[in-house]
Amino acid sequence: MSRRIVVAGSLNMDLVLEAGRIPVPGETLACSELVTVPGGKGANQACAAARLGGAARMAGQVGNDVFGAELLRSLQLSGTEISSVRTIAGATGTAVILVLPNGENSIMISAGANGSFALDASGLEALQLRAGDCLLAQLEIPLDTTFAAMRHARERGAVTILDPAPARPLPAELLRLTDWLTPNQTEAAILLGEPGLQIDSYDGAATAARELRKLGPAGVIVKLGALGCVIANEAGVRAHSAWPVTALDTTAAGDVFNAAFAVALMEGQDEDRAARFACAAAAISVTRRGAQPSMPTRQEVDDLLQTATRETICL
Repeated sequence: MSRRIVVAGSLNMDLVLEAGRIPVPGETLACSELVTVPGGKGANQACAAARLGGAARMAGQVGNDVFGAELLRSLQLSGTEISSVRTIAGATGTAVILVLPNGENSIMISAGANGSFALDASGLEALQLRAGDCLLAQLEIPLDTTFAAMRHARERGAVTILDPAPARPLPAELLRLTDWLTPNQTEAAILLGEPGLQIDSYDGAATAARELRKLGPAGVIVKLGALGCVIANEAGVRAHSAWPVTALDTTAAGDVFNAAFAVALMEGQDEDRAARFACAAAAISVTRRGAQPSMPTRQEVDDLLQTATRETICL
C-alpha cells in the first residue's frame, strides 16, 4: 500500500506582476500585465507531490468564489485528492507577487478563507493519516490548526515536515513535533532570533542548522536557493549542491523542494538521496513562471538526475 502525503495548509490565487525593481514608498511603477496563477504554499506542495508521483491529499479551505473553484480544478488536474478541502462563504486567499528580472520575488498575502481553517476531531480523522505516511505543514493557516495536524500526525506515527513560512518565531512544542524543519535562509535567521543574520554559505547554513536542531526538530534542512541545501540530523551535517540553471521565477521553488523531499522519503529513499531529488525538482521549477504551472513531472526530475552527480559535502 502506497504511503500518503497529506498537506494541511493554504490555497491562494496568486496575482502576479513582473517589474524591473521594487517600488519605493509613494512611487507608482509600471509593471507587466496582471496574471492569475493557482498557488498557496499548501496547495503548491500538494500539486507538486502529485505530479512527482506521490499519493497526495490536500486539507484546507477556499471561498465560494471563482478563485476557489479554479484552485480546486488545478489540484484535481494534478491528481491530488481534495475531499478534505472545504468551501465556505467568503473570499479565497490571495497573494500579490512581484517578480523581478533575476527571478526573485516579493509576496504579500491576504488570508481569506485560509484564516479560519480549523481541524476538529472529525476533520483530523478525515486526513486518513497512517503510520509511515507524511504530513506537510506550513504557516499560512492558523497556528492552532497546524499544531492540531502535527500532533495528530505524531500520534499516528506519520513523518512530519514543517515549512516555517511565512517566517515567524515558533513555540518549542511545535518544533518538538517536527521530524524535518525546512527553512530558507531568511526563515532560519528569524527562527534563531537573529533576523539580520546573513546565511549565504554552506558553513553558515551548517551552523544555523545545528542551532535549529537544539530548538527541538529531529532534522533540519536549510534551503539555500542556487547553492542547494544543507541537511542536519543525528547522522551529521551535509551540503548538497544545486543544479546550475537560469532562474526566471523562484515562486514556489521552496514548495517544490518540500514536496519532492516528501515523495522521495515516502518511496523509501534516505534523507540524502531525498535532498538531491528535491534540489533537482526545485531547479526545474525556477526555469518556469508561476507557482503550480512550474511544477515538474517525475520524468523531468529523473532525467535531470541522470545528467550529473551533484556534490555532497560533509561539514
